[in-house]
Order: sequence, then structure tokens, then C-alpha cells
Amino acid sequence: MRNYKVAVAGSTGAVGREMLKMLERLDFPVGEIRLLASSRSAGKKPTFKGREITVEELSPEWIVNNDLDMVIMSAGGSISEKYAPLFRDKKIYVIDNSSAWRMDKDVPLVVPEINSATLSKDKYIIANPNCSTIQMVHALAPLHRKAVIKRIIAVTFQAVSGAGQKAISELEKESRQIVESGFAEKKLSNKDFSPFPRQIAFNCIPQIDVFMENAFTKEEMKMVNETKKILDPSIELSVTCVRVPVFRGHSEAVNIEFSNDISADEARKLLEKEPGIKVIDDTASLKYPTAIDADGELETFVGRIRKDESRPNSLWMWIVSDNLLKGAALNAVQIAQKLIEII
Repeated sequence: MRNYKVAVAGSTGAVGREMLKMLERLDFPVGEIRLLASSRSAGKKPTFKGREITVEELSPEWIVNNDLDMVIMSAGGSISEKYAPLFRDKKIYVIDNSSAWRMDKDVPLVVPEINSATLSKDKYIIANPNCSTIQMVHALAPLHRKAVIKRIIAVTFQAVSGAGQKAISELEKESRQIVESGFAEKKLSNKDFSPFPRQIAFNCIPQIDVFMENAFTKEEMKMVNETKKILDPSIELSVTCVRVPVFRGHSEAVNIEFSNDISADEARKLLEKEPGIKVIDDTASLKYPTAIDADGELETFVGRIRKDESRPNSLWMWIVSDNLLKGAALNAVQIAQKLIEII
């Protein structure tokens, strides 16, 4: 098998570090690896396969002077908008984890278990979907193939790691402050809870990203638009996204209305056969997945599959996944695995 020259851009962030681990864990055929980041992170030395790799500054000059087969980008959207076209112009494949390219009609938005057929050797930018979108469509795709989804209502409970390393540090800081006060200071008086709009420790925040003109947040509309692009544009969809004081692992309560009848047992059996899905659903024994169960795991977990007794042809389910893995790094490397099958 051929080995590939691979770069990871944004390699020192929470997702970038996981991408390095996933390349190693999935034994991706890396012949040479380069680590790229902003000037403030250049010079750091993360390890890959037990070897220290010096981080280099990503710049237009670096792209001009270096050749790669592909780059996996975990940097922000503005960085991707600036640099992805430069890589593309050199016919270097870009697997981008930001939201910059997801809704571009010429850019594949890929969850490999669902729509890897949209990949093409002539399309050099590939978008990795939003973390909360990935786990939901991963679980819903086999049901949509069977009974055709008409409408989805979802509420997400999203871990702070989805907002990056600064968000993880903020939850740690606030939690420590409250605990060290002996819980006397449960409502913190800090003026700056950045990167969150409110206190996150021992709290839930019904806002992820900025509010749009329709009163939904940008995160909520990402899920709506990306699900339509990946699964079916005719699906009706409404979402509320909530940030919760969990370090790692997104959870989702999802109500699905189908065009055709499907029982909870049929749905359970379909999901049990689906690659990358793990069903934990035995309420008699109090077995269902939680964020802690998903932490560090590669699967998308599904439980609490039940008939919605208020509406025909409808089911409820609970979907959990590690947002840094299947929600980001794992899905990106799985895209890379599919890509090398066709290039």
C-alpha cells in the first residue's frame, strides 16, 4: 500500500491532537507527517507514533514551498477560507473540520457510513460536518433508508470540548472555584465567562454560537442545513442546542416522524447491524448510553428507542458520541481512508 504525505493544520488544539491520535489508532498509511498551526503554536513538539514532531507555522509561503497528498484542517473557518483554496490550487486534498465549506454546493459534506459516494478525485476540498450533526445522521440514516424520515425534532446537550481548549479550561476553573468555596459560591460573579455567554459550571446554557434573525442559533441552523444536505433536503427539522457542564461527549434527544410505520424493535434491529453504531437499550436493567460511556470510544451510541405515543409513525431515541472523535477527528480520518481508495 502506498504511504501518504499528510499535514494536520491546527494540530495543537483539542481536535488537532485527537486527529493525530486517530491517524495512529486507525493505522492510516502515513509516510511523512507535518504539523501546522499559527505562529503562537509554532515550535511546539507533539508526538506521533512516539516521535516528537515540531509544529511549523502555516502560511501561504509554506504551502508554496511544500508538497503534500492531503491536509486535515481543524483550524477555524477564517483560516480554512484563507488557506484551503491555496492547497486546492496545488491539488492537495483538504479535509476541513470548520464550517467554512459545508454548505458549498461543490464541496462534499461527508459521513463515510452514509455518503462516501459523494467523494471524487476531482474535488479537493471535503467538508467534515458539525459534531452534533454527524452523530445524529449516523444513527438516523439506516432508519431513513427503511421508512423515510419526514420530520425531526432534536435537543442537543453538548460538551464544552466542542468549543475548544479554552472552553475546557473555563469549566475547570469555574468548577474549582465553586468547589473550593464549599459550594457557598454557586452563582459566580465573574464578569467574563468567555468563551461562554454565561457561567457553565453546574449550569446549562441554551445558546451555542450566535443568534440568527430567526431566533435560532447558528449551531442549530448548521444542524438543520447539514442534515438536509447529507440525508434528504425534504426532511423538516427543528433543533435546540444546549451547552452543558460535561467535558467530553455530546448527547441528543431526537424525535423522528416517518412517512411509513416503523416499530421501536425494527429500528433497534436496523441500528444493531449498522457499522459504527452500538445500541445500549435495556431500560429494565437501566442500561442506556451516557456521555461518560462514549468518552474515548469510536462508536455512536443509541438507546431509549421507543414509540412516540402522541403521534403516529414516530419514535424517540437518545444518541451519544464522543464529539472529538466521531464528531470530528475520527470522521475526518475515516474520510481520508475513503479518499485514498479513489485517488
